[in-house]
Formats: sequence, C-alpha cells, structure tokens
Amino acid sequence: MTTPAPIDYHRHPCFNAKVKGQYGRVHLPVAPKCNIKCNYCNRKYDCVNESRPGVTSTVLSPHQALEYMEKVLEKEPRITVAGIAGPGDPFANAEETLSTMRLIRNRFPDLILCLASNGMNLAPYVEEIAAIGVSHVTVTINAVDPEISAKIYSWVRDGKMVYRGRQGAELLLARQLESVRLLKEHGVVVKVNTIVIPGVNDHHVEAVAARMKELGVDLLNCMAMFPNADTVFENLPEPSKETMASIRQKAEAYLPQMRHCTRCRADAVGLLDDDRTEEFRGCLSACAAKPIEPAAVRPYVAVATMEGVLVNQHLGEARKLQIWEEKEGAFALVEERAAPQAGGGEQRWLALSRVLADCRAVLVNGIGETPRQLLSKGGIEPVEMSGFIDRGLAAVFRGENLAALKGRRRSCSQGACAGSGGGCG
Repeated sequence: MTTPAPIDYHRHPCFNAKVKGQYGRVHLPVAPKCNIKCNYCNRKYDCVNESRPGVTSTVLSPHQALEYMEKVLEKEPRITVAGIAGPGDPFANAEETLSTMRLIRNRFPDLILCLASNGMNLAPYVEEIAAIGVSHVTVTINAVDPEISAKIYSWVRDGKMVYRGRQGAELLLARQLESVRLLKEHGVVVKVNTIVIPGVNDHHVEAVAARMKELGVDLLNCMAMFPNADTVFENLPEPSKETMASIRQKAEAYLPQMRHCTRCRADAVGLLDDDRTEEFRGCLSACAAKPIEPAAVRPYVAVATMEGVLVNQHLGEARKLQIWEEKEGAFALVEERAAPQAGGGEQRWLALSRVLADCRAVLVNGIGETPRQLLSKGGIEPVEMSGFIDRGLAAVFRGENLAALKGRRRSCSQGACAGSGGGCG
C-alpha cells in the first residue's frame, strides 16, 4: 500500500494570508439545518445576489458534493481546501458532514479538510473528525459572558429541547468552550470567528480574545456584523473600518488576527482574491440534480480481522477494521480505520456506520442484532463468515451467494452477544 505524501497545511489561504492569491477553497453546502438562531442571521439558501455566510444557491448530498468536488478540481486545480460552512451548522447535520468529509478524504487524500461551526454540537464528533483528518476548524464565539450572549441568540436547540435567554446562552458557551478544548487536545488548528455587533459585544471582544488564548486558539477573526433584513439586528449599523481596526489591534495583544476574511458564502469556490462562485453555479446546480446516492459510490468492503488473512473477529471485539477495494480484478488493502470505542450503546454503531459510510459491506465472524440492524439501515451489509478474506471479498464484489460463506461462528468473549455497544473485550 502506497503511503500518501504529507499534506502541506501552509496552503490554507484562510489561515495563511501569504498564499491567498495562490491557493483556493471550496465550500460544500451539505449542512442546511441549524441548531441556534443568531439575531444577525437570515439564511436565504437561493439568494444568488448576496455574498455572505449562510447563503447558497443549492444544497448537496454527500455524494453529490464529491462529484462537485471532482468537477471543481478539473477546472480550478489551485483549490487546496475543501470545507463545510453551512448554510446551517455542520453538526446540526452531523451524518451528512462526516460522510462528506470521509468521501473527500478517501478520494482526494492531499486536500486540506476544514469545518466551520457554532460549537453547539461539535464536541461529540471531535475524535471522529480528527481521525478523518480534518485539520482546521473554525468556531464562532461572540461572547464569553452569558449576559451578552443572551442578547445575540434568540434560542439554541439541544436535540428536541429549545433554550432561550441566559439558560440558552450558558449552554451554548459551555459547549463552545468544551469543543475548543477538545479540538486542541486532538491537534486541530482552531480559528475563532467573533462577529462584532455595535452596542452589543463590541466592548467585549478583548475579553473573548483573552479567554481564547487561554484555550490555545491559533487565530482570531473579528468580523464586522452585516445588517440583514428581517433579523433582530437589521437596524444596527455595520461597524466602521476604523472601529474594526481598533478592535483588532486590542485583540492582537492576545492572538494573531485574520485581516483578509471575505465573509464567504456557504457555496464559495475559488481563490480569496479571485472568487469564482458565480462561474461554478451551473456546475453546482447540475450536481444537485444528480441522484442523491448513486449505486456505485460505495467502493470498499470493511473486514474484522486479527492478522489480515482471515475473517476471525467479532464486530464488537474489533478495535480497528481493514478497508479493501477491488482494482483490475485484484483485491487491495486501502487502509485501516479505528472503530469507535466500546460503550455508548446504539451510538457506537451509528458512529461505526459513519466510519464505514463508503463501504458496501463489512465481513465479520460474528455480530449482534443491534449493530446488524443499524449497519443495514445505513446501507452497509453485515456478512457473517469464517475463512479467508479473499473469499469474502470475491463474494461481495462479484455478487456471489453470501450464504455460502457462513461457517462455524466464533462467539465473542462475552458469549452470545446482543450488540449492546459495550464491547466484547
């Protein structure tokens, strides 16, 4: 198996102003839902005449996004970054976000992967995005005082519960701080966006910068609020250039400042100095019109194996899974992927479904009923078998009778397994 070349992270134009005229980014609009309501935000998906965050001309599925990525790179090879920045929040659309990132990573291993989030539901997925290879994450944090935050957000949603006022502000801030802490623990480069709102938090940005420095944040982007129609803050003025310069100068005592932000759309594409979003709009729409998930987009098969020769592990025991593909009539090992840690019940198997989103089947020596059902629902066929890996791969890739593969089933170390997610070790 060929080892991919190291990714040159200096080619991220948002985090390195020196290359903003050389390298570009593409935002993949796969995340339409949002879990907070900002008083300055109005997300008009198809507003083609506006260039600001939260706006896109269409929304893509993960597989449509992969096809769009391929077409973009054909026409604009200077793109080095694939990011997701909405039009909602990536982790209000966690399954779509993680599937997209994994598809892009597998197809384009040298691309830099980037996400932008409000941080409300980011923490549970930090380990997974780090494993995928997402190297840069932006978190929008507008205040570190809940009294101020309560003026900025109408509500925040946690699952089915909606919180307002100070209660919602405290919950959001706690989630944001935990997300940043975990990202840094996992070696992810973190930028914080702070929207400067006159009369609301413009006096508070220095405090945000100081707290973010304590957490190890790498870069701070102070962004002037843009007044949007039909929002709570529609009548507030946009901060002047002089005001923003003064705020950035004070914040720079704590963290490096980003001064070249272009307030990108959720479907932005091109160089920061040479945006081509309008030019690629037709291509984006054409990809959105394609089938959401073509039949041939799962090129791999996962295998639970101890030594890489036999299918001889129960799914619950596997700490990692081998990923195989068929190339020119032969089988090739692509990589090994870490399985989600034991514990968590059904959430473990849902996480595994995301890890194996590009796999059509998983070969195992045994599997519980819960993971069987959840993996099948996610489009991954569990195949119980014993014997050589090649035999199972041949059956799956060439459409042979899978029932013939079943041999003597090896029980997991817990005996009969119900697939509780607690692990079999």
